[in-house]
Amino acid sequence: MRRFLVDRASIENVNVVQQEAELEPPPNVVNEFNPNEIETNELSNILQRKDLNIVNAMELVDVVKARLGTMRESGWNNFFADVQGFCVAKSILVPNMDDEIPVRGRSRAEGRTITNLHHYRAEIFYVAIDKICVEMDHRFSEGSNIILDCFSCLDPKNSFSKFDVDKLARLADIYHADFSDDNRGTIRDQLETYVLQVRRNASFSTCEDVQSLAMKMVQTEKHLVFPLVYKLIELALILPVSTASVERAFSAMKIIKSKLRNKINDVWFNDLMVCYTEREIFKSLDDIDIIRTFTAKKSRKGHLPRNFI
Repeated sequence: MRRFLVDRASIENVNVVQQEAELEPPPNVVNEFNPNEIETNELSNILQRKDLNIVNAMELVDVVKARLGTMRESGWNNFFADVQGFCVAKSILVPNMDDEIPVRGRSRAEGRTITNLHHYRAEIFYVAIDKICVEMDHRFSEGSNIILDCFSCLDPKNSFSKFDVDKLARLADIYHADFSDDNRGTIRDQLETYVLQVRRNASFSTCEDVQSLAMKMVQTEKHLVFPLVYKLIELALILPVSTASVERAFSAMKIIKSKLRNKINDVWFNDLMVCYTEREIFKSLDDIDIIRTFTAKKSRKGHLPRNFI
C-alpha cells in the first residue's frame, strides 16, 4: 500500500499508547519502527495512473499481500537489524530488548510488565502490518479481485494465453445492465470465435496491453464484427475511473463548484471538469487555435483582430 499508510499506522499506535499510559515517551528508536521495507512503490504508482494496467495491478496486489505475510511471519529479525544499524549511524540510543517496562494503559500499582521486545514487535510492528492488511482487504475485496481477475483475461500478451471464455462471460452477468438477455446468451460463442481469429491475425501479435488491443480492433474494424467483446474491452478501459481517478475528480468538484458557483448547470459543470482534470492536455493547446476554432463555428457580431486570422 501507499507509504503514508505505513507511517500513519505506526505513528497512531505510538501516540495512543503514550496518551493512555501518560508516561515518558519511549526512546527515539520508536520512530524508526515503521516497516517501510515492505512498501512497493510500483503498486502505489500503478494504481494512481490514468492508464491503469489491470494485469500488472493484479500481479502487484498479490505480491504485496504475500510480502506482508512474509514480513509478519519472519521479517522481524532482519528489520530490527536494519533499525539498529540506522540508530548506530545516527547516534540514537537503542534500548535493551530484554528490559521490562510497565504495561501501557495499565496502572503501575498492578505491577504488570512486558519486555521492550514484546512492546516493539507485538504492539507496534505487528499492529502496523495488521492495519495495512486490513486496509488492503478493504480496498481489494473478494468481489473486486474477481472482477479484476476476469478483466485480466483480455490481456493480449503471448497470443492471448490468459484468455478464459468462462471468466469473460461471467462479466456479462456482473454488468447485467450493459448486456441484454440475448447478449448474455450469445457472448460465449462470440468470445470463442473472437479468440480464434485474433490468434491467427498477425497484426494482433504486436498488442502489449488492453489499450493497444482496443486500438487495433478499431483499426481492423473487428469492433464491428465482435461488438460484445469490444464492449468488455471498453468496460476494462473505463474501470480505472473507479479507482484513483475518481478521487481526483471529487477533489476537482470541490474546487470548481464553490459557494459562488452553486447554481452551475450540469453541462457547463461537466465541461469545466474535463478541462480541469485533463489540464495537462489543454496546456499543450495553442490559445490562438482555440479562438479560431470557436469563431469558425458560426458568424458572430464581434470580429477577431487581423493578427489572429
